[in-house]
Amino acid sequence: MRIARYLHENEECYGVLKELTVFCLPALAKRFGLELPERLEEFISWGEKATKTAEELLKKTDGNNVESLALLMSKVTLLAPIESPPKIICLGLNYRDHADETNAAIPKEPIIFMKPRTAIIGPNEHIIKPNFVKQLDYEGELAIIIGKRCKNVPVSEAKNYVFGYTVFNDVSAREIQFGDKQWTRGKSFDSFAPIGPCITTEAQLKDTSNLAVRTWVNGELRQNGTTKNMVFNVDEIVHHLSRVMTLEPCDIIATGTPSGVGMAMKPQKWLKHGNVVRIEIEGIGSLENTVEEVSA
Repeated sequence: MRIARYLHENEECYGVLKELTVFCLPALAKRFGLELPERLEEFISWGEKATKTAEELLKKTDGNNVESLALLMSKVTLLAPIESPPKIICLGLNYRDHADETNAAIPKEPIIFMKPRTAIIGPNEHIIKPNFVKQLDYEGELAIIIGKRCKNVPVSEAKNYVFGYTVFNDVSAREIQFGDKQWTRGKSFDSFAPIGPCITTEAQLKDTSNLAVRTWVNGELRQNGTTKNMVFNVDEIVHHLSRVMTLEPCDIIATGTPSGVGMAMKPQKWLKHGNVVRIEIEGIGSLENTVEEVSA
């Protein structure tokens, strides 16, 4: 399933994307006398009970009169699939080709940092560039959405705790990131964590070992990588992080970026006002945001 959170006529809902339409899952549940929570984050926390109910409802859409519950995608506004995660955990230097382009050593353990939830924006929202930030950069990334609370998870069991995956842009103010000699401040500005357009469930995207990850800026292909170049794969990431901290439902884990960031280009290419960044990950979809410079 590909599940999206959206607005329709100023009302928020979440539903399953099916071709060019979206079915509101709570409304569909009421139509057939079943129960689902009103918010997507609660749906994720329900775990297997929620996904099984959703799968049952999708089967009922075939051959039943439920067209009134199907909305054209052109009639809705997609929102960030997760609005208020317990944590946003990000990995640095987790692609061999990205480590190489930045002349960094391949890490022996995951390098992690955190972003605040206030950095989250959804599809087509603006990445806000304060005018004092001169070196604004993009990083297209696969993000893991945790489905169940867990601690000290073996690699072999990691997928049991993954709800699904989405697209993530780890936006960075490079002069602050490297000037501080630690990464948090330069990556934590409001709007520096675009995510979306949906969550593809783990059941639909079981193999994440060789997914294409591509980023365009104003139509120019900048990143053209694959998750096979990850230093630590999805299972290993969940394992390592769960040894450090308890992972909770709706935690977002950004798994690192492939080569092609603006910082590593010759000459360097920083994001400017009006630039359009589009990130596409195989099996999930495309996330697009425009940069807006503001006085600060």
